[in-house]
Amino acid sequence: MSVKAILALGSNLGEKEDTLISAIGDLCSHEKIDVKKISPIAITAAVGGPENQPDFLNLVVEIETTLSPFDLLRYCQEIELKHHRTREVRWGPRTLDIDIIEYAQIEMDEPDLTLPHPLAAERAFVLAPWARMDPTAQLAGESVIKLAEHAHDYDGIREFRAAPVVCT
Repeated sequence: MSVKAILALGSNLGEKEDTLISAIGDLCSHEKIDVKKISPIAITAAVGGPENQPDFLNLVVEIETTLSPFDLLRYCQEIELKHHRTREVRWGPRTLDIDIIEYAQIEMDEPDLTLPHPLAAERAFVLAPWARMDPTAQLAGESVIKLAEHAHDYDGIREFRAAPVVCT
């Protein structure tokens, strides 16, 4: 059975926009993933982590999948590795980050995966693109638009670019 999931993608190293587009292409190419919606790209300052990081490009993708949450996590990590993601500094600069924000509205807290994503409700760089993609979206019963407006990093979103179109 297919379920809905929300993924957040971000990049602040290298050819950021090309990396995001390629990563969405990787999602589209998986036989058990159907990309339904892609948000506009948000240009944001880095939140947390070391100071003076390059700006991030962030977007959100709605998918339907028959993968389990852990299989989806593994595939997202494979995509990150394909794009030379390293995990040296927590919240440090990265070529690609893919987070599972929500999966079939389930709640879980496992060592490798917590759902919904534990910080998503506080991150405008996730919430604002998601709200632009789906103005009716809810996260844990709360309006994504309202959560975005109250997030401490809301003013750090400087502009939006058109959503990339990569799945055909």
